[in-house]
Amino acid sequence: MIHMEEVSESKENTDSVDPLVLGYHLMHPGGPSAPGDPNAAFYLDGLYHLHYILRHPWEKGRSFSFVHVTSPDMLHWTWHETKLQPSFTGHGMFSGTGFITKEGRPAIIYCGHGSGHNQVVIAKDNNLSEWEKPYPIEPMTADGKAIELQPWDPDGFMIGDTYYAYFAIWGGKIPPLMKSEDLRNWTYIGDFLKYDLPNVAVGEDISCGNFFPIGDRWMLLCISHTFGCRYYIGDWDQESEKFVPEIHGRMNWRREDQSVDDPGYRDLFAPESVLTPDGRRVMWAWCVTLDPALKDKTIQSLPRELSLAADSTLRIEPLRELESLRYEKVCQTDVLVPSTGRGLVLERIAELPGEALEIRITVGRLEAEGKRFGLYLFSKKFGEGLPIMVRPETGTLRVGSMEAPFSVTDLPPDEDFEMRIFIDKYLVEVFASGRQAMVAAYMDYRGNTGLDAYSFTVPTAINKFEIWKLKPANQGYLEALRNRIWEPKIK
Repeated sequence: MIHMEEVSESKENTDSVDPLVLGYHLMHPGGPSAPGDPNAAFYLDGLYHLHYILRHPWEKGRSFSFVHVTSPDMLHWTWHETKLQPSFTGHGMFSGTGFITKEGRPAIIYCGHGSGHNQVVIAKDNNLSEWEKPYPIEPMTADGKAIELQPWDPDGFMIGDTYYAYFAIWGGKIPPLMKSEDLRNWTYIGDFLKYDLPNVAVGEDISCGNFFPIGDRWMLLCISHTFGCRYYIGDWDQESEKFVPEIHGRMNWRREDQSVDDPGYRDLFAPESVLTPDGRRVMWAWCVTLDPALKDKTIQSLPRELSLAADSTLRIEPLRELESLRYEKVCQTDVLVPSTGRGLVLERIAELPGEALEIRITVGRLEAEGKRFGLYLFSKKFGEGLPIMVRPETGTLRVGSMEAPFSVTDLPPDEDFEMRIFIDKYLVEVFASGRQAMVAAYMDYRGNTGLDAYSFTVPTAINKFEIWKLKPANQGYLEALRNRIWEPKIK
């Protein structure tokens, strides 16, 4: 059992007594649990497997385990007995990634907290219900000499018949790369990246890394601990055995209430991804600093589908399985948002019909170009609520007080602007034309049901405005509150 000082929720806790329980986001069904990094995702025999870190008491101190959840659709999750915990491994479980061995067996490379090494552990079955004992990675130089590398956030991948792994380095240095033919004997071969890119600040580390092919390129999904989730897109140079990055982008941005001097903002953090059987690359990320009221909650972002456009720029879409949760659609067409010609005018276009919703607006490409327009969610009166604004004067999308790069002018002339907004009580995720995605929390949502549209200076015509209610997908969460099957041993 978890020590009571670490658990703020009892077995009898349900949605009715905890208003912070969400309807269709993946959450940990217990008390304080950070860090909650998602880890080691697989698709095996018709099920998606995901792990996330749980901090808990261990012997006279504390340690970390990998909680194991499964889902047929990445929405409805079931919790299982926690197998990867210090009572079995002999050390704590810090971040890493999952992969399939040459023999077709699921394996995880991870940082063994307290062991002094990064580790490999191999599953005995595709249910991930039994594991072989983990063993440490002890790299050697090409001439057979031992080399000491900091154990931190490893990532493993395979190219041809060769295993590769890199170890993150705190402080922003390029990670070291090593290779193996058998997962036991590792040879250090040099830097993982051929070079870093100029829009990366000195001191940004490559942690929680996940390296994979995407389209005809390669993508490195990672974080820097200071600036949160980010990514590189480039190519693998087989001759030099290095990743050659070409594009660097961010998935996390500072809110106005977060410090500039101490850039520890991590609203979107510690990403992990999986390849679906139909070839989609899907990622999650841990939502860490969304609001002080959520500091003891481990919440994962909605699954996002990643793909590349013809010019190798990243496309980000909400998981298509989310559409299975829709019901009671409301649709309006040709909605005109007026303007007085002097500034901002709000137009009430709907009342939010529940706490779990998807909203989609479509505006013609030429109609949207050069205009500052958007929505206010949870509106009570003029200028209140959560603003979602397209800002051509800054080339940004604003959600709350956070701004991310986005411009309608980057869309092809024949592509309409589309914005999809997912509301799960206080948690809001926004997707703009497949080019940008943002997450925010608005804790004053209860009882504030107004949905206002606005347009600056000139009217804006919305071609189509749609709202769906979304069915809950948290039945497994509520069951895990009662059965607490995930609780690791504490001694």
